[in-house]
Order: sequence, then C-alpha cells, then structure tokens
Amino acid sequence: MSFTEHDAAGVAILMWAADPSQPERLATPLFLAAAAAAMDVPVEIYFTAASVHLLVPAVAARLRASPRVDKAIADNLREAVEMGARLFACSDALQAQGLDAAMLMPGCGRGGAVQFMARAIDLRWRTLVF
Repeated sequence: MSFTEHDAAGVAILMWAADPSQPERLATPLFLAAAAAAMDVPVEIYFTAASVHLLVPAVAARLRASPRVDKAIADNLREAVEMGARLFACSDALQAQGLDAAMLMPGCGRGGAVQFMARAIDLRWRTLVF
C-alpha cells in the first residue's frame, strides 16, 4: 500500500491536555498532523481547554518542545498548516481562557465538541487525542 492509498476520510486531532504548560507534549501531535497531511489525508486539529493559547502566535513562538531544539511550536504549527492541516478553536474554550478570536493566528476556524464528535462517530475518520 502506498502512502496515498488508504480508507480513511481524514484524521481529527483533539488538543486537550497538550497545552502551553507542558511544551514537551506539543511537537508530537503537530508532527503527526503534518505527516498525515503530507500523505494527502485531510487533517483537522481541534484546540480546546488551555490548548487554545497555542493559537496565539506570541505564545506558540516562545515555546520549545525541548531545550535542545531551537524550533518553536509556532514553527510546528506553521508546517502542519502548510502541509494542509486545518486548525479549529473551541469558542467556549476561548471564552473560558479569556481570549478573543482576533488574537489567533490567521486562518484559524471555530470548531468545538460538536464538530469533533461528528468526526469521532464517522467511521471513515480517525481520531487522536492529546
């Protein structure tokens, strides 16, 4: 099977426990998103709870997954988006975290529990939770 031959309609990734307080947990889900998108698989990343802070460019720019890596989490996000991943911020999480949608990186859509659950119950989609 080649990388582009698959039965999945897409991959939905939920960023929940992966938030700015533990930057070492942030690179892996974004690497996986970029890899799936590079394989021509539609990718949607849903940010909820404190993870919505990652969509604020200044926050993601100052975070590193490791002190030995010079690459910022903002770079990982940018690469995933350049490969085709779509980003969604939970409106309720934005409100709970005191963030305004205007603060988020360009192109970030709104999507929360209903949209993610629609993907999770669709047997053609794969879901990952971080």
